[in-house]
Amino acid sequence: MAATTKKPKATKTKTTKTKRRKPQKKLVIVESPAKAKTIEKYLGRTYKVMASIGHVRDLPKSKMGVDVDNDYEPHYISIRGKGDVIKELRSEAKKAKQVYLAADPDREGESIAWHLSHLLNLDPKEKNRVVFNEITKDAVKDAFKTPRTIDMDLVDAQQARRILDRLVGYSISPLLWKKVKKGLSAGRVQSIALKLIIDRENEIKAFVPEEYWTIDSEFKLKRSKFDASFWGLDGKKHALPDNDEVQKVLAKLDRDQPFNITKVTRKERKRTPQPPFTTSAMQQEANKKLNFRTRKTMMAAQQLYEGINIGKEGSQGLITYMRTDSTRISVIAKHEASSFIHEKYGAEYAATKPLKGKLPEGAQDAHEAIRPSSVFRTPADLKQYLTNDQYKLYSLIWNRFVASQMTNAVMDTMGVTIEQNGVTFRANGSKLKFDGFLKIYKDGKEKDNLLPDLKEGDQLTLTKTDPAQHFTQPPARFSEANLIKALEENGVGRPSTYAPTLDTIQRRYYVKLVGRRFEPTELGEIVNTIIQDYFPDVVDINFTADLEKQLDGIEEGNQDWVNVVDTFYKPFSKEVSHAQDTIEKIQIKDEPAGFDCDICGAPMVIKMGRYGKFYACSRFPDCRNTKPIVKEIGVVCPKCHEGQVIERKSKKNRLFYGCSRYPDCDFVTWDKPVGRDCPKDGHFLVEKKIKGGVQVVCPNGDYEEPVQK
Repeated sequence: MAATTKKPKATKTKTTKTKRRKPQKKLVIVESPAKAKTIEKYLGRTYKVMASIGHVRDLPKSKMGVDVDNDYEPHYISIRGKGDVIKELRSEAKKAKQVYLAADPDREGESIAWHLSHLLNLDPKEKNRVVFNEITKDAVKDAFKTPRTIDMDLVDAQQARRILDRLVGYSISPLLWKKVKKGLSAGRVQSIALKLIIDRENEIKAFVPEEYWTIDSEFKLKRSKFDASFWGLDGKKHALPDNDEVQKVLAKLDRDQPFNITKVTRKERKRTPQPPFTTSAMQQEANKKLNFRTRKTMMAAQQLYEGINIGKEGSQGLITYMRTDSTRISVIAKHEASSFIHEKYGAEYAATKPLKGKLPEGAQDAHEAIRPSSVFRTPADLKQYLTNDQYKLYSLIWNRFVASQMTNAVMDTMGVTIEQNGVTFRANGSKLKFDGFLKIYKDGKEKDNLLPDLKEGDQLTLTKTDPAQHFTQPPARFSEANLIKALEENGVGRPSTYAPTLDTIQRRYYVKLVGRRFEPTELGEIVNTIIQDYFPDVVDINFTADLEKQLDGIEEGNQDWVNVVDTFYKPFSKEVSHAQDTIEKIQIKDEPAGFDCDICGAPMVIKMGRYGKFYACSRFPDCRNTKPIVKEIGVVCPKCHEGQVIERKSKKNRLFYGCSRYPDCDFVTWDKPVGRDCPKDGHFLVEKKIKGGVQVVCPNGDYEEPVQK
């Protein structure tokens, strides 16, 4: 009996020692922690999602890293500081049941996936690449149903761009260091951006204003008054180059006699909505409407794409992928927009009817426009969860997309021809008949300009003539928006390159932003002259646009990347050799500052530094005294009341205002103080630049003065 009672005990002990094995998880690798967090929530417990935090391998910084004698073979190394990330990814990949590479759906993302595949020793033929254009539950889950192999055409296209940029940068930059000054650089896209800015500056310098005149007049019919402008003489359009010509026209007019309406044209004009955003269109519109710098726009767009916590729903990707050249949208997105517009505004505002029956599968469209992931998430609904910048950009994207799916706006227009003694005046009027897409996407062009009810044969009285002298204006300097537009129109660069290009030419101090417009610096002009003289192909817009087409051809599988690189590099390498032998060392002369060093008494000079000009002792390096170049604005510091407010420059070359007693006084502001206090709360008043002029306001928002034009 004792023996039988012991047996169960032994069995019990054995049972407790048996451990349950943890089921293996599937590993998903994306670029960013925010994206990882959002996706892990969608995929559930059987998946582990980790972030590579961008690229994991790249060409070395210390050398060219491209073997030009061996089919331009790149020598990739792990990026410094990424050791721990790579180690962790390798460890998790070994344990994982399956590894999926879910980097962004573009060349850059494909390249990251390929490098990860290499580092983790994954089978290149394995279907482990997952792409989705938006980070929503449905899109992500659908994407995991159809993984594919890594697209080597996309990888090769990215490699070719990277290698070309490296060959250009690492060939020209040392020359610039040697012949001009250290820290300079050159690149395919940045050199053209710089050339465009300098060409525009030269146009402005060479511009000769031409005089011209206008005659704006006021006419009266019974009690109604309206404006018309001089158009021509004897039925032909006539220019007014000077005052003599104006006087000849005025001499023909008889103010005591009636003016006849000889023609009235009534038309219906339609305005069509613009398509949803591409990357460059979004950057341009955010710059114009929101005053966002390109980098700021892309940062906010990245956050909206990767996922924002929106309360009960948790983290959600709010827009589709933000780097795209396409204006195409998926069938499901069109259907959703149509349903929303029907519900919210009525059938007359919807460009298409909602689809009936079962929708086609595959909401994913690899190269869609930028749009909200769900149109039913309105900006107003999300405002509480978004930062101010995120909200502004989301509103812009949402409005533009919904407007693109709405009907045309309809205007009633009216053109009137007025004549007397062979002199012709014209007036144009318009009235909004149906607002259509303008209901949500206004651009300031849609103001009514009403004319009275006029008809042919009506006789008018001339009540006022206003001749005015004008001069033709030079072309405007480039804003960020205009420069991106110019690069895009010339086929130079791609959506992902615009923001870093604009950033680089400012950091190198080749250009500076003055009043939101680019101005070249002396240094920029020197660098541009060297590149233009010795490397003409690098700054030849047609050549670069053709090269971009060839690079796109690699992506499409129509071009061999080695041939494309070789065709460029062989003549380019000869130009580099020639430049090394012939470029004279350029001395950027120091300007005298007009005062002496307060340490050693030697004359101070103005030197060119990384962030612009500064004062330095002429005895450098024996005396290392330096001072920033500051400009007093004639206002006493509102904080300490001792120092003067001076203009300063940030490292990104942005103008700000601070106290001359810094660091003893830490007063600082982006807006220019005017030296007066707010009559309501006593805070110092500042001058803000706005459309149409400048305005004095209180930063607290409780006081403003009329706009000064």
